[in-house]
Amino acid sequence: MANPLYDTLFGRHAGRDTVFLHLPNGGSLTHENFLKLSARIASVLTDLGLVPGDRLAAQIEKSPEALAVYAACVRAGVVFLPLNTGYMGEEIRYFVENSGAKLLICDASKATALGTVAQGCGAQMETLNADGTGSLMDRAAGQPDSFATVERDAEDLAAFLYTSGTTGRSKGAMLTQSNLLSNAQTLADYWRFTADDVLLHALPIFHTHGLFVATNISLIAGGSMIFLPKFDLDQMIALLPRATAMMGVPTFYTRLLSDPRFDRDLAQHMRLFISGSAPLLSETHVQFEGRTGHRILERYGMTETNMNTSNPYEGERRAGTVGFPLPGVELRITDPATGMTLTQGEIGQIEVRGPNVFKGYWQMPEKTAEELRADGFFITGDLGQIDADGYVSIVGRNKDLIISGGYNIYPKEIEMLLDDQPGVLESAVIGVPHPDFGETVVGVLVPSPGSEPDLDAITAQIMESLARFKHPRKLVILHELPRNTMGKVQKKELRDRFGALFTLA
Repeated sequence: MANPLYDTLFGRHAGRDTVFLHLPNGGSLTHENFLKLSARIASVLTDLGLVPGDRLAAQIEKSPEALAVYAACVRAGVVFLPLNTGYMGEEIRYFVENSGAKLLICDASKATALGTVAQGCGAQMETLNADGTGSLMDRAAGQPDSFATVERDAEDLAAFLYTSGTTGRSKGAMLTQSNLLSNAQTLADYWRFTADDVLLHALPIFHTHGLFVATNISLIAGGSMIFLPKFDLDQMIALLPRATAMMGVPTFYTRLLSDPRFDRDLAQHMRLFISGSAPLLSETHVQFEGRTGHRILERYGMTETNMNTSNPYEGERRAGTVGFPLPGVELRITDPATGMTLTQGEIGQIEVRGPNVFKGYWQMPEKTAEELRADGFFITGDLGQIDADGYVSIVGRNKDLIISGGYNIYPKEIEMLLDDQPGVLESAVIGVPHPDFGETVVGVLVPSPGSEPDLDAITAQIMESLARFKHPRKLVILHELPRNTMGKVQKKELRDRFGALFTLA
């Protein structure tokens, strides 16, 4: 094919008047009209001098036009770099400068500040607003509805996604057409998506979950999406009867469960609920199944690989696990010190290999060599284990491992115990510096609504259940845990906040 990603995801819908996007205002956008929109934007990119392989950075709100920028980049052979809408000016400067982006697209409200950034990095700038207005669309208005899609190879770069940078500079993960396409094909088949599916889409589209999982699956299956700007509880409940499937982060599900309108009748017609981007509490699994009769399907992926594992579509969806490696994906558990593969049931670092694994980090050959082995296995940085039935469980991040007095302590084990205690909604366990042990354990607890955890009773339960070296030396109560946009707990913020608990004289 001339352009595998475009032809398989987008081009196959040429001439189809079937609905692709159901819009919040009650309107819709057909596959054919979406392609015409992407063609006009692709012509603008070409007119601005972008050529295949150039990078385009976009910090824009979710809209049909924003999604069409992604399609336009694929058509024009431009590498798409979506950026979190929460990033500030200096953060954007790093991404534009590091990627060498030729064009930065932003909301008009940020044009003054980011115009300086773009100019300083030698990039052009256009604007695109959430309502579809802006200089980019002004330029697109006079362009033709057709575009001669650029020929690209399956191994050509399609996108950069920058990692969150919690342990240093953000790294630009280089994703090829093949990476994105193979994952979309595998997931659509594994999760049984068809042209009859209507996906309730309230995720951001600057992240792999909302863009390369939800959108690409809908495109490859030929289904449609209810395309919401963000999660809004009233909208979700009102529109759920029109959907057959939903993808979300754990917060989506806990918020739905908080509303009595969300019940078995409302969800009875649904085919599939999928959760990812952060761990789902076992309590949420139980409550959700009890309320709706549906068992949420949890899966595991990351910026560098898209999706790696999934609980089964048919068969037991086991709470606390992320299921099995996807077809075509190999997963092994290795010793972080030696790289040797561990026996089943042992905890170690998760490594994956498959067509979904990225090409490397942009302009960081040393970092690429550190994390991408010569045999093609990628060291994810996650710690996990495989049980006797083959289910994979995530224990935590390698950087979250606590080493206290020479003992390895896995936060997840302690968190599971804390989460089960009366009055505790959720917890996070971190390691902080300690003068005697190097590190020691601190447990951060979030109370259940209307409850106050009994710290003495919890401490007594810990003493009964866990070896002494695993005992938190302090339990702290917070009203909520710090999270990123996708709902992941930011343990670095907790370590920064409580890091001096035992080192202050």
